[in-house]
This record gives sequence, C-alpha cells and structure tokens, in this order.
Amino acid sequence: MLAALAVIVLLGVVLLVLPGLMVDHDLAGGRLAAADRLNAVNNVRATLLQTVGGAVVLFGAYATWRQLRVSQDGLNATREGNITDRFSRAVDQLGSDKLDVRIGGVYALWRIADHSDRDREAVVSIMAAYLRTHLPWPPQESAVPAADVSVNSVPPLETRAADAQTALTCLGVLYQERRPEWLNVSLTDLRRADCDGLWLRGVNFDGACLEAASVYQVNLSEASLIAANLRHAELGTSVLRRARCLRADLRGARLVKADLRSADFSGADLREANLRKVRAQAAVFVGADLRLADLRGCDLTDTDLREARLEGALTSDLTIWPTGFDARTAGVVVTADPGIEPDNLLPAAALTRRVPLLQSQPTHGSSASAN
Repeated sequence: MLAALAVIVLLGVVLLVLPGLMVDHDLAGGRLAAADRLNAVNNVRATLLQTVGGAVVLFGAYATWRQLRVSQDGLNATREGNITDRFSRAVDQLGSDKLDVRIGGVYALWRIADHSDRDREAVVSIMAAYLRTHLPWPPQESAVPAADVSVNSVPPLETRAADAQTALTCLGVLYQERRPEWLNVSLTDLRRADCDGLWLRGVNFDGACLEAASVYQVNLSEASLIAANLRHAELGTSVLRRARCLRADLRGARLVKADLRSADFSGADLREANLRKVRAQAAVFVGADLRLADLRGCDLTDTDLREARLEGALTSDLTIWPTGFDARTAGVVVTADPGIEPDNLLPAAALTRRVPLLQSQPTHGSSASAN
C-alpha cells in the first residue's frame, strides 16, 4: 500500500511539478507569455507521459515474460513428473503375468519415447533387454518350442510371443535415431519374427536365431550376425553393407536383390541360399560354403572368394566375378538367368509358409534343427 502511494506521489511530482521546473530552467530567467508558457509546460508534460507510458509498457512486458517463464518452468516440471510416473508404471507393466498388460506396457514406453527424446535411449535399451530376457536362445522353458524342433512346427513370433514381437517392432522403429550407438540383442530366439522394414543398423545379433524370420527391406548395415542362425530367412532387398556375418548359417536363406557390399561372410554357410541379383562388391566370402547357392545375376566385383566352396552353385551370363577368378574351375553350373524376380510374399504368408527340406547337412559345430 505504501509503495503504491509512493509511486502515485512520484508520478504527481513528475507530471505536475517537473514540467514547469524544466521550462523555467530552459528560459534561464527569460519571460514568456502565460499562454506560451502553458503550451511549453504541456509539451514537456506530454513527452514525460510518453516516456512514463513506454516504461510502464516495457515493465509490463518484462513482468509478463517472467510470469510466462515461471509458468513454463512449472509446466515442464509437471510434465517431467508425469513422464516419470508413466515410465515407472509402464516398466512395471512389463513384469506382469498377463500378456495384454505387457503389450500395453510396451506401447506405453513407445509413446513416451515418441514424445520425449531424453527417454528414447532408455526405452530402446529396455526393449533390447526385454527381448534378451524373454526370448533367450537356446530356449530355457518347456512351453517354448525346443531348439532342435523343425521350424515348420514353430508358430510366428507374433503368435507365440506377441509382447516380444511388439517390443522388436518398437525397437526397430525407434532405433532410427541411432541412440544408443550400440544395441545388444544377441542370443535371442527370433524364429519366424516379423522384422520387415525395421531399422536395425549396427545391432548385435550374435548367436541369435532368426530361422525363417521375415527380414525384408531391413537396414542391417554394420550389424553383427556372427554365428547367427538365418536358415530360410527372408532377406530380400535388405541392406547388409559392412555387416559381420562370420560363421553365420544362411542355408536356404533368400537374399534376392540384397545389398551385401563390403559385408564379411567369412566361414558362413550359404548352401542352397538364393543370392540372385545381390550386390556383393568388395564382400568377403573367405572359407564360405556356397555350394548349391543361386548366384545368377549376382555382382561379385572385387569380392574375396579365397577358399570358398562353389560346387554346384548356379550362375548365369549376368553373374559378375572378381577379376581373375575362374568360375568353371570352381565347379559352378552355368544356366539361364531367371529374369525378373517375383514379388516378395506378404509378411503373413512368409511367416507361416512351410520351408522345404535342405539337401545340405549342418556343418560340425553349427546348431542343428530339423527342417
């Protein structure tokens, strides 16, 4: 109250007394007619009023900005608190014994990651950990199809573990931001998983089982698939540039039009694999087994084929070999090019199809399962 009264008194002095004093000071003892002096005083008063008004406007703007800043800080704090509460509840849901509750928890975390960049890395890491703990390879629970059963007896992942399939999809969508830089999904049971269109660049799938999985148009650049089981997997048009596939089992896999440039398949088993029209420039197939593989239309420019086995592999006039490589001596079979490749199966059909029996037997030390 006193402060307001003081402000009023000060304004009164400024507007009523100060203009006259300023005019008298400027006159320096001179005289003006009463009317002229009044006009001069009013002009000074008007200028002072404009100055005071401007100051009031500036002060009001500053006060409003401060209020908005305080309000925004409060809203941010409330928002962070809400996100933390939602995050905690969603994580708790993942531990539920009810499937629908676990799926709800995955979607809740997914939504949080969509709206909070700060939580994206944590959510992606949680999804990876969820897959590792709920889908260990080899399987440890009696209710899960055993490692040695035919993949034709294994239901699609979305049927036998819908929560894990949702977590895998969430991971593959959110991981496009490349945070964290390295993700571990090794030693997981992803048989007949639906990975179509996901972004899995640089993910560690070492020792994982993706037998008969649908991995169509997936970005697996720089991914690690060392000793992974990819038998009968659908990898058509996927990108595996600089991927590490050492000792991977790709028997019967379909890699039509895939990008394998600079990938490392040293010691990999690619017998009966379909590699038609793949781009494999500068790839490494040292010691790889490519017997009975389909290499028609494959570009193997600058590829390292030292100690690779190619007996019975199908090739055509469109197959491009490394400079100096003698394909005839390697025992390949030259046949007609198949022409335009058929469209890929829809995911549902790809995941439920019965895979054919393989002619080739597993190599020593590989994980064998009935076909």
